[in-house]
Amino acid sequence: MSTEPPPYPTGPDPDDNDPFRKQPPPPPGSGAGSPYDAPPPGGGAGSAPPPGGGAPPPPYGGGPYGGDPYGGQDPLAGMPPLADSGKRVLARIIDMVLVGVVVWLLSWLFGTSEYDVDPDRVEYGKSFGQSLLAAVLYIAYDSYFISRSGQTLGKKWLGLRVANLNDGATPTLQAALARAAVLWLPFAFCCACIWTAISGGWSFFDKPYKQGLHDKAAKTVVVSVPG
Repeated sequence: MSTEPPPYPTGPDPDDNDPFRKQPPPPPGSGAGSPYDAPPPGGGAGSAPPPGGGAPPPPYGGGPYGGDPYGGQDPLAGMPPLADSGKRVLARIIDMVLVGVVVWLLSWLFGTSEYDVDPDRVEYGKSFGQSLLAAVLYIAYDSYFISRSGQTLGKKWLGLRVANLNDGATPTLQAALARAAVLWLPFAFCCACIWTAISGGWSFFDKPYKQGLHDKAAKTVVVSVPG
């Protein structure tokens, strides 16, 4: 008889709690699939194969996005479709308006130029103070919501979500902070909305993953939320 104590049961991996995280492919014939998979048009398992033979293409990833540019498996396979860049811009505008209202109220309430002693630089000091406050609040806003659910309020209302490129999971706080810093830190010191437009507008031309410069820094993509 063995005297070794029975092994203690291990709990579930906390990383598996993310409902959007990509799951490993099911074994053949199991009938299970990705939560993002949609049934092929015209029926289920009994559907006829596509003309010309061969397996039907996956509903997401692969062909529509050009595949992995390095020749490996497309990391978007099993994920929802990439978000439309126009909807991303609209979601960003909504977020900017929401945070901008808070910035204006705080600037008006506390005053950002009261410590200036040179009257020739009052407006400059006020402008810089507001920009710095805006950058801090935007970074905090983006980092909190993206690390919590992958969605700011603007993205949630428009059915968008930020996800890790490699596994589809919600970004960590560190990744969300890096993403927000690349997007908003220049806002306080130079270029303001010009840099924001460049970083976010990069997604209109980027292939195959439609990443803004801030997405590239954090290795994230923006996808449409199913349903």
